[in-house]
This record gives sequence, structure tokens and C-alpha cells, in this order.
Amino acid sequence: MPENCPASPASQAPGQVRQNAETGPPRRIVLTGFMGSGKSTIGRLLARQLRWRFIDADAEIERAAGASIPEIFSRQGESWFRELEHRTIAQLLDTPQMILALGGGAIEDERTRRLLLQSRETRLVHLEASLETVLKRCSGTDAFRPVLADRANLQARFELRLPLYRQAHLTLPNHQRHPREHGTNPRPLTPHP
Repeated sequence: MPENCPASPASQAPGQVRQNAETGPPRRIVLTGFMGSGKSTIGRLLARQLRWRFIDADAEIERAAGASIPEIFSRQGESWFRELEHRTIAQLLDTPQMILALGGGAIEDERTRRLLLQSRETRLVHLEASLETVLKRCSGTDAFRPVLADRANLQARFELRLPLYRQAHLTLPNHQRHPREHGTNPRPLTPHP
């Protein structure tokens, strides 16, 4: 598993915006957060509204590997998967006018996190939901989500990732609202004049 680094002083509380070095408008928005935080739902809605392309990183990885995420975890292990995930995300960051939904664990790889935070014209947005909320939303999807299979370490994994997610340029709380409610207002995801 990739080495994890502690939260940096750049971490922020939900709702705070931290810009990356450039000041121009984003050409791509990358959504991160724990499974069930609404990345795919909000990503599709936001892409439709902005008339941008929506890409699910996990779907791209499955296509490239010719196997599902659970099959990849089972056959090659998480380390192999994280390497493929990093390479896939790096390639996708050349795509303009794109909403990219990451898998929940992509943020653990320090190389991937740095790439996302430093990529020109990219905004990394964290959709934050409580563990209780995401477990309700993910009920019945254990077969498709390898992290759910490891219930003993689920809380620890959530707590490990939260400060990493909060390093994003923007954190939007999504504890109570249905993810579709965020997709109708892209304004918080784009830079303010």
C-alpha cells in the first residue's frame, strides 16, 4: 500500500476554498471523497450542466485492465491497483472540459494527490459525508466495493483518508443532502471573479 502522509497545514474545513497557483478558470474538475459521498452522481449532473465530459476513473481502470475493481484487488492486490490508478489519472488530466470522479482511495497515493493539487487548470473538490451516511448510501453494494469487504478496518480507513481529502482546493459537506442537490449549482466548484 502507498505510504501515507499526514495532513498538511493546507488542509481546510468544509466550505473553505483553497486555490492552486494559477488564477484562471478550471478546465477540469476532479471529485474526491469516500465511497458513497456522491462523486459519480454529482459528477454526471455537473458535467451535464456544464456540457463537459464525465469520466469515472474506476470505470477507465476496469476498461484498461479488462477486469472489475474487486477482481483486480483479488488477483493483483491493492498495490498493483493503486499503481494502475495513478497512471490512469495522470493520463486523464490531459482531458479538457472534464469532470473526473475518483475512486475513494486514490487520494492515499501521495504522488496522485500532489499531481491533482498541482495540475494546471484543475480543481480538486472533496465531497465530505460522514461514515454513517456513506454506509447507508452504499448498503447492498458490498460485492462492488472492496473496501466494504474489510469492515474491521473501515473506520480506520475513513479516518486516515479524511485529512487527505481535506487537502483539496474545496471541500463541500454532503452529509445530509442527496448528491443530486449539489449537481444543480456548479458555482461553488468554479472560481469566483
